[in-house]
Amino acid sequence: MSLISLDETITISLSVTDRHVSAEWYSGMLGFETIYHADDAGWSELQTNTGGVTIGLGEHTKPAPGNCVPVFGTADLDAARQKLELAKVRFDGETDVVEGMVKTATFYDPDGNALMLAEDLTGGS
Repeated sequence: MSLISLDETITISLSVTDRHVSAEWYSGMLGFETIYHADDAGWSELQTNTGGVTIGLGEHTKPAPGNCVPVFGTADLDAARQKLELAKVRFDGETDVVEGMVKTATFYDPDGNALMLAEDLTGGS
């Protein structure tokens, strides 16, 4: 049995310089559909051809190619984080909250690979 409960979604977060240009590229090259652009948050999300798997595009002035962060959906991020912290899992700072959109927390595996938990705050899923 796992320590925390995850839902059936995963978002693969990529660092890009222009989310809109990248979204067009992923659409044209791979057939992914843009779900939304959250311009205030510097984030865009695309549906891949695999159910429950999306690509998240985080806009950065100096993107870090190769820095791919799997984002695992969970219904209760605070509870999941607390359990992982009790198990001595290292987190990168405080939980980030974009009101009405998402709550996220970055943590690391034993080799230092970044992973993220995300709780949907839109009331959609």
